[in-house]
Amino acid sequence: MGKKSATESELALFLDMLIAERGAAAHTIEAYTRDLAAFLAFLAARGANAKTATSDQIRAFLAALSKKGLAPTSRARKLSAIRQFFRFLLAEGIRDDDPCSAIDSPKLGRPLPKILSLADVEKLLETASDQVCSAKEGGAKLRALRLYALLETLYATGLRVSELIALPRDALVGDDQVITIKGKGGRERLVPLTDAARKAIAAQLEAIESDAGRAHSPWLFPSPGGIEPLTRQRFGQELKALAIASGVAPDRVSPHVLRHAFASHLLERGADLRTVQQLLFFNDTATTEIYTHVIEERLRRLVE
Repeated sequence: MGKKSATESELALFLDMLIAERGAAAHTIEAYTRDLAAFLAFLAARGANAKTATSDQIRAFLAALSKKGLAPTSRARKLSAIRQFFRFLLAEGIRDDDPCSAIDSPKLGRPLPKILSLADVEKLLETASDQVCSAKEGGAKLRALRLYALLETLYATGLRVSELIALPRDALVGDDQVITIKGKGGRERLVPLTDAARKAIAAQLEAIESDAGRAHSPWLFPSPGGIEPLTRQRFGQELKALAIASGVAPDRVSPHVLRHAFASHLLERGADLRTVQQLLFFNDTATTEIYTHVIEERLRRLVE
């Protein structure tokens, strides 16, 4: 293989830092690689590189993206990657300035998260429970029990879908009142469970014990073979089918929407933003503030 160019080496150093110091996941590294490679190719076509890039060239790159019809959110994500890249180069002494410091982010609207009403969530839970009762023994029964346990656990904890499906079977060992979650960067936290979630998980585990393929699976929500956990794609498909059976519009239902429902329904019942931030494991309050509309609506009702 040929020798890496200076620009490729700088990008490789930056990506190594993301993995080593921030514990970035593989898909995060792929996104940074894709965004920064496109930016560096743009610079190279203009006779520039990471060491010589100017603020005007960064603005020209963003303008080119806008001309291609890229949404403000996508442009903001790419600019965020570029900002972090140049901050890294500055910190490492590869550059003595940050050309991004004078660049404003693309103006974004403040989209509100999709929300399911309490009645919608109750329909989903009731339908999932009914499917457990009506399912025949065997694979159909195990699928129904797993979906009900997943739904109860997700709505009780507000976990990210990646955290939910990756739960090991021993996540409840020691104290079934809480579940141990391994989140971003390998950090662990304890999340309380509701009685309904504990019972749903216990019923699923009891059924798994009699299934040869899954009895010794290390996963809390295993796939049929037991070797791998349920995939997020399969969980999403099962949720859509459950929504149709429940009479809830399937395009309004996803694991991420149920995470938002968990947060919104907590706030509607008087929880504060700080509590929700801790339960959802958000890194900063700014992310949590997308839910302030729920608090505003609650206050409006109280005043009336």
